[in-house]
Amino acid sequence: MLTAKISNMQEELRHQIALTQIPQIGDIVAKKLLAHFGTASNVLHASRRELEHTPDIGSVRADAIFQFRDYLRADKEIAFIEKYDIQPVFYTDKAYPERLRHCADSPVMLYYKGSADLNAGRIVSIVGTRAPGEYGKAVCAAFVEELAAHQITVVSGMAYGIDIIAHKRAVQEGIPTIGVLAHGLDRIYPPQHKGTAMMMQENGGLLTEFLSGTQPDKQHFPMRNRIVAGIADATIVVESGRQGGSMITADIANSYNRDVFAFPGRVNDPHAEGCNELIRTNKAMLLSGVEDLLQVMGWDTAQRKEAKHHPQTSLFLELSEAEQHIVTLFSGEDEKHIDELRRESHLPGSQVSTLVLKLEMLHVLRSLPGQKYQLVS
Repeated sequence: MLTAKISNMQEELRHQIALTQIPQIGDIVAKKLLAHFGTASNVLHASRRELEHTPDIGSVRADAIFQFRDYLRADKEIAFIEKYDIQPVFYTDKAYPERLRHCADSPVMLYYKGSADLNAGRIVSIVGTRAPGEYGKAVCAAFVEELAAHQITVVSGMAYGIDIIAHKRAVQEGIPTIGVLAHGLDRIYPPQHKGTAMMMQENGGLLTEFLSGTQPDKQHFPMRNRIVAGIADATIVVESGRQGGSMITADIANSYNRDVFAFPGRVNDPHAEGCNELIRTNKAMLLSGVEDLLQVMGWDTAQRKEAKHHPQTSLFLELSEAEQHIVTLFSGEDEKHIDELRRESHLPGSQVSTLVLKLEMLHVLRSLPGQKYQLVS
């Protein structure tokens, strides 16, 4: 009896993969077929007449399904996922990301390698330019670090720049992080991120809609972006020009009625043009730190409320040695220029900038005009 059950499950998986390979049948049409027939096996075993009389299918699509016989690719993929312990997640499975299920154009089939929950209680996607400035790098790293205390899963696209910074810092902080790929799970692109991808699988995962052997072709990246936008409660744009993948992801998230946030930047900074435009046109809410996200999303916790009563004490206890060193350079209401902090701390300039930004986001320091800073009283 058990053998028969396994055989039936294997056959259904074979038909599920095959359904994604039939010409003329995309994700939206496939969902209509599943709604009508119930399972992929029923779709592929249906008569031409049954298929033709299915709403919105028509004779061309009915013929494509009825005449389909090429199961070799599906069988090859089943062998691949079994060999590498990959989890196929079909649209009708309980494990399918519920947030993504509500998106009309979401993939019918996903392939997942990892341990993080695709239906975790709080998920944010973090996106941005592939060539960030020092400000963007520091903002991204500090923001992800702040998420550690709030049980938030981080999703991004494994690309250069903001994506990989978010993934790496999440790994360092022990935050579940999921990388959405624009290719099959038999490779990592760019290959320089393979080490990070391996570490991500221990407390996160890698997710794709593409079969093994699929190359990271240009047209696959916008497809990847819709998963990044759809699987999360909110999309956060850290740094972006007016065009590019992060702006596409933000637009998709808006079309899904998901919250979009953006960190503002200087008006003359090309790295900030996209974020500033999203904020100016009300396509994104201005984000200055994790507290803004928690408040808008309704993720405020008792821990946060307690911290409001004793902000300086509780935050100071969470500071690293280097951050505490910066704090000790201040006295009372003294103001210090960023150059003074670099000189007095005897730390590399870029590290001081990162530390100061983190302390500002933690509301330990406040920013004053002229690149000066002061302790929050």
